[in-house]
This record gives sequence, C-alpha cells and structure tokens, in this order.
Amino acid sequence: MELRELVEYTNALLDVDSFSDYAPNGLQVEGRRDVRVLVTGVTASQALLDAAIAEGADAILVHHGYFWKGEDARVVGMKAARLRTLLSADVSLLAYHLPLDAHPELGNNRQLANRLGIRLEGSIDTDTRPPVGVWGRLDHPLSGEEFADRLAAVLQRQPIHVPAERRIERVGLCTGAGQRFIDTAAAEGMDAYVSGEISEPTAHSAREQGLHYFAAGHHATERYGVQALGAHLAAHFGLTHRFIDIDNPA
Repeated sequence: MELRELVEYTNALLDVDSFSDYAPNGLQVEGRRDVRVLVTGVTASQALLDAAIAEGADAILVHHGYFWKGEDARVVGMKAARLRTLLSADVSLLAYHLPLDAHPELGNNRQLANRLGIRLEGSIDTDTRPPVGVWGRLDHPLSGEEFADRLAAVLQRQPIHVPAERRIERVGLCTGAGQRFIDTAAAEGMDAYVSGEISEPTAHSAREQGLHYFAAGHHATERYGVQALGAHLAAHFGLTHRFIDIDNPA
C-alpha cells in the first residue's frame, strides 16, 4: 500500500486535527512510497530504529517521536544520527502523541484500563482538549495492596504506591506524565489515581486528599496503544506488523 494512504487513514482515525499537541502528529520523516512491513514501538530511540530496520520495516510508528516544542532545532548529535538512520534506509517515521493517548478504543488509556479490569465511564476534565484522562470502575472493590498487585502482574513491574484508607472502586487514569491531573481526579471523587510518572508534589496531594496514587512507569503504561493501533492497521491494510519493546525503566 502507499505511505500516503496509510498516513491519511491513521490521521483521520485518531482525529489528529482536534488536538493541540507538543509535537507534530502523523508523518514526521518520509521514506519510501510503498509500505508492506510496519514496526511499532513506544519511542523512536536509536535502538528501536536499528531493530526495526533489521526487521525490514518500511515504516515505523511510535507514540514518542521527534520535533518537540521548545527543543533545540539544530540537527546535530543524537538527533542527526537518528535522522541519518531513517533517511539512509529510506524508512518513514510516524508518531502519534495525545491522539493515541485519547482514542476511545485503541488509545493508551483505554488499552491499559482494559488490562486492569476498569470499565471506563467518562473523562477526567484535564487541561487538554479534547480531554485525555479517563475514569472508570472496578467490578469489585479492591484494597490498595490488591490493586498494586494487579498493576504489577499486568505491567511486570512494581508500581510506586502512595496508600490511602479507602477501598478502591472508582479509578482515574492517565498514562505517561499524567500525574499533574491528580487534583482533578480527587475533586471528581476518585478512590485511586494511576499515571506513569510521579512528581514530588504528587505524593502530598494523594495523602492530603485521601486517595490512593499509583505511579506505574511512563514507558510501561504506554506500551499498549501502539500495539493496538499497529494491529488495527495491519488487519485493515494487510500489512505485516511487529511491535518491538525497547526496555525503559522510567
């Protein structure tokens, strides 16, 4: 299939024009015209580029791409090496940030909620438009320790847990660097809030507002959206798809 068709379809599927984001969504580096092999990954690191090209990728699709607002615009050092790798191999790079977090079926939040047994019921009114954070309910209330064990089993890493007294039924969720929305989650009556990262004020907010907080890893919580999107595109267009997980402790 043609790269142009893949990009147009994915941009429409994720409704990229509705988002004001920190980096461009869609095609970031243009490679060969035809796409047969699609590799997905969380971040367009050098390790992912090398592994994808070794797998015969025609295009690489990631959640964290390049050209972030406020970064040095010069093409030198690490940035030059990454771009040189893509351009010399004639391989395209597609990146979808907030649109992939927020998609109601394929997005990072939905995919993680599904794995954690959270039935999503609505959005958390975050400062992004459209809203990115979500909330839902567990089928059966759990203690904080039980929910931490569930997170650990799903993500294969032990989360940071700031405990509270209450049992957990209503859970707010925003993968990656979504910790700044904990106050909104507390105001909207959540029993627990889950994000990828934790900041110093987050623990105090959780303790003083009486809700459980779980930091489960930025990379770990954002592995599932690109996998779901890649599988969808492969099925829709008859592509070969492989997800490559480059380990990241953050």
